Parts: sequence; structure tokens; C-alpha cells
Amino acid sequence: MNQPAFVRRFRFFGILTVVAVYLLILVGGIVRSTGSGMGCPDWPKCFGTWVPPTAVGQLPVNYKEIYTEQRVAKNQRIAKTLDKLGFKQVAAQIFDHPTQYIETDFNATKTWIEYLNRLLGALIGVFIFLTVLLALPYLRRDPVVFGLAFLSLLLTGFQGWLGSLVVSTNLLPEMVTVHMAVALLIVALLIYAVDRSQRVGQDSQDVEPFWTPSAGLSLWLWVITLATFGQIILGTQVREQIDVVAAAADYGSRANWVEQLGLTFKVHRSFSLLLLLLNLYVAFRLYQTRSQRLQRLANVVIVLLGLEIAAGVTLAYFALPAAVQPVHLTLATVLFGAQFLTIIRYRRQTKTQGQAAIPRVVA
Repeated sequence: MNQPAFVRRFRFFGILTVVAVYLLILVGGIVRSTGSGMGCPDWPKCFGTWVPPTAVGQLPVNYKEIYTEQRVAKNQRIAKTLDKLGFKQVAAQIFDHPTQYIETDFNATKTWIEYLNRLLGALIGVFIFLTVLLALPYLRRDPVVFGLAFLSLLLTGFQGWLGSLVVSTNLLPEMVTVHMAVALLIVALLIYAVDRSQRVGQDSQDVEPFWTPSAGLSLWLWVITLATFGQIILGTQVREQIDVVAAAADYGSRANWVEQLGLTFKVHRSFSLLLLLLNLYVAFRLYQTRSQRLQRLANVVIVLLGLEIAAGVTLAYFALPAAVQPVHLTLATVLFGAQFLTIIRYRRQTKTQGQAAIPRVVA
């Protein structure tokens, strides 16, 4: 059946925003793999201007001291606030972490890579704001859709603030990890909002009539999705270890970096095998439901997981090629999104299958 125009508009722009968020994650991976995370030592401006410099001669002679002093002062204010709120351990890490006193030499390429990353982040903020406006018609029809869109906007603002902390703390590992976790949460909210928005105007004919829900499958879907979430967070910690090893080696001898990584990397690598087995089992269960939509999603998940493992093997055994690092991260986040969408679709069909599968009575 034809959907109302506002439903089509929200779906189009919602999907566009999700794709843009994934693009930002990819660009963020490029920022990390190129070592451009501190290309701009301040936030939201870059070297004190809205358009960053292209040569070191455009900066004061003592620019390192200037921006180090600014960042340390900001970190001290943040740490004192967190300490008063009861987050004493986090405050101590921010206040005492030695990296806040280190300033990176100006590099025009890295500065502009980070600056473009910020521009894309600002654009996505605009996209999500427009998504909220397009969700206004749902206030009466389905307030949950509007609530999800509005919450994603609030989290985007929070994410921008976290980004400023990532810069001011000179890529403090804990801040980078929280930054990644919030990005995944925003992706999940947007996916849920877009999918739920399509229910307006649907009737029982829109539901696939022949499928069988599988007992306990909902729990297994949550297990693999949360496991992927955990694997991504673990991967950010591995990435942080790589940064430490790379800096100690002065970014040379790349072939030796992997063997210098600690237990976190070994757990991350071994856990990928467990994830593969769990996802294969869940895919088998999804095939048994006889739902074409769920079977297609199962295929997507397995393909993404295969590509993700291939990228991980490439990183582990071919000296961590920089070009593969952002691809590895992006594939993992897309996998998480596909798994979360599978949960939503399975839950919907479980609720509606009773209506759709009512047997006809033959007199």
C-alpha cells in the first residue's frame, strides 16, 4: 500500500543520516590510522580559527605552549567537576594523565584530515536536527519515533562534547572508548526510529503470513549483538595499544607492532572465532523461521562478519596496513547495525505473526 508522504520523507532522510553516521565512523577511523587525532589541538575551532592554517608559519612561535596550557586548564576544570560528582577515579585519570602535557608538531595534512572529520560531524548534527523536524508528524501517531529521533539529537550534542574531551585529554583511552560507544548507541536509535516509522498505515497484509517464531531466538539475537558491541569496544582498546607501540617505535618497524601487543589483542582475536560460531548458529535458527526478510538479514550478517574477520586477519598478519584499519572498524559497526535491525524485525514479526498466521476454517 502507498505510504503517506511524511513517512517516505522520514524514511529517506533517516536512512541518509544513518549512512552519514557510518561515513563519519569511517572518517574517524582514517583520522586514527593516519595519526591525525590531534591535528587540531583545540575544539571546536582549529588552532583558534574556523579555517585551519596550511603552514606552520601562520602560527605563533610558541603555539605548543599556548595550546598545551589551554588544554591542561580545561582538563583541570573538568576533573574538578567530575570529582565533585563522585567520579574520583575518572577525574584522577584526566587530571594526572601525562599525555595532556604533550603537544603534537603541526602537520598541515593531519590538521586538515581532522578538520574535515569535524566538518562532517557538524553536518551530521544538522542531519539529525532535520530528522527530528521530520519526525514531528509522529508526535500524535507514534510518539516513540519522535522520542527516538530527539534522543539521538541529544546524544549527538553529548557526543560533540565528548569529542572536545578527546582532544583536550590528548586522546585519553577511556574517552576514546566512550566516544565509540555513544556513536553505536546513536546508530541503534536511528535504525530503530527509521524501522518503526514504517508501521504507520500498515495492516495485516504487510506482514509475511508464513513463518514460525523460534523459541529462545530473541535472546540469542541479543547475545550476538551485545557480543559484537563488546568486541568493538575491545577493538578500540587494541587500537589504543597500537598507538602506544607505534609512538614508542617512532612509527617505524611496523611489522613488529603486532607481537608487542598485550593480552587485550589476543582476547580480541580469539573472541572473533566465538562470534563467528555464535552468528552461524543464529543464522541457522533464522533460516528455520521461513521468513524471507529474516533470512536476508542473516545472509547480510554472515557476509559482513566474513569481511570483518578477513580484515582482522589482514591486520594481524600483514603488518597492520593503515588502509585496512578504518575499514575494519566501519565493517564492525555496520555489522552491529545489521544485528540490531534483525532484533527489531524479529520482535515485530513475533508480535504480529499470531494475526497473520490465523488458519482459514474450511466448512
